[in-house]
Amino acid sequence: MEPLENIKKHENLHIVFWLIKDSCWMLKLKLLGIIMVIPTVFIAVLIVYVSRKTMDIYLNLAVLCWICANSYWMCIEFYTDESYKHLAAIPFGLGFIFVGIYYGKILAKKLRTSR
Repeated sequence: MEPLENIKKHENLHIVFWLIKDSCWMLKLKLLGIIMVIPTVFIAVLIVYVSRKTMDIYLNLAVLCWICANSYWMCIEFYTDESYKHLAAIPFGLGFIFVGIYYGKILAKKLRTSR
């Protein structure tokens, strides 16, 4: 199976886990929500690994950062007084950096080929 086809298969499953995790968060199903963090993050890491030799790694790293921030935020809301929720901004910010790198590389490539 070609790596990009393999990623698509994993992305589809990843979306299911992510939706279940976020639905548990919304419904305040703490145990199931926490359990769903594991396969959601695992598949995000797997997708990053499979895409490591492509430009898509940057977008997939951004998604991984988003899921980590989102999962951290959920755990903070479930189990603390939320005074540390602002720390979720760190992985969210890293995600923006990875997206910036992705589009920066695309722009640089376009500029090189247009000469």
